[in-house]
Amino acid sequence: MAMNGAVPKVVAVTGAAGYLGSRLVRRLAAEPQVERVFATDARPPPYELDKVVYYEQDLLDPLAEAFAEHQVEALAHLAFVIRQQRRRGVSHRVNVDGADHVLAAAAQVGVERVVHLSSSTVYGAQPSNPAELTEDAPARPSASFHYAWDKREAERAFEEYARERPCAASILRCCIVMGPSARNSITQALSKPLLVGVRNADPPIQFVHEDDLIEVLWRFISEPHPGVFNVAAPGAVCWSEVGRMARRRIAWLPSWAAYGLTDLAWTLRLQSDAPSAGLDYVRWLWAVSTAKLEREVGYAFRYDARQALEAWLAARR
Repeated sequence: MAMNGAVPKVVAVTGAAGYLGSRLVRRLAAEPQVERVFATDARPPPYELDKVVYYEQDLLDPLAEAFAEHQVEALAHLAFVIRQQRRRGVSHRVNVDGADHVLAAAAQVGVERVVHLSSSTVYGAQPSNPAELTEDAPARPSASFHYAWDKREAERAFEEYARERPCAASILRCCIVMGPSARNSITQALSKPLLVGVRNADPPIQFVHEDDLIEVLWRFISEPHPGVFNVAAPGAVCWSEVGRMARRRIAWLPSWAAYGLTDLAWTLRLQSDAPSAGLDYVRWLWAVSTAKLEREVGYAFRYDARQALEAWLAARR
């Protein structure tokens, strides 16, 4: 197995057809020390690579037998429904039940290194938050913001996995991912002609470049670093500056109007992005400290937050 510092020879990746999953699979396939990549997703593979064994199946389909057959030593769990669903069970099934199912398969074959890509949104955007949140800060996501809530519930499954067996279980609480190929809720918002801001609120927003995140993931796959780690590039960009850089107007509304109109538009199906809970993240602080990542892993980011955002804007233009 992959413990004691050895680089795993066989790595499983869930969500392997997604934006980040497909990039990670390519990175692993290019690594000489990795002999095989076990990739799985409900969608067809967007690549054909010699080292990659691809299972096109639902996340809750049987996995343990395939894990055993291919002698999986490490797991990177990236499968996740990001977009807020109107039917709650759709995202919960993949995000929470899916994490439980994948870890049950990993437990059956004794996978000793697991990496879960979580999100810094699990801390919750709160008026009482400090300027920077460390990993020991309480996770307080809003139940109305399904993405953050489900990320925290999936974290609990990985925490339980680590408690019940000797292993290196890593939870990466990552900020917003940007870069030329980024696709997420922020890129969707920046593709629209008008952004929404809450009057008298202009929090710093953290970004990480997609290339940096893939290298961070590789570092945790190839080396044992158990525990929770915040991931964010140096610096931040205030929401008002995000709008200026994207050449988008921001409608600065009083909080009652911003929240009320967003919920009304969601209820009437005039917008399908999210209810008003998402506005907390452009109203309150939720920036994270990466001192632990720098101290214990020693990763040096190639891009700062502004450069990560600029990379997506340049590619879009």
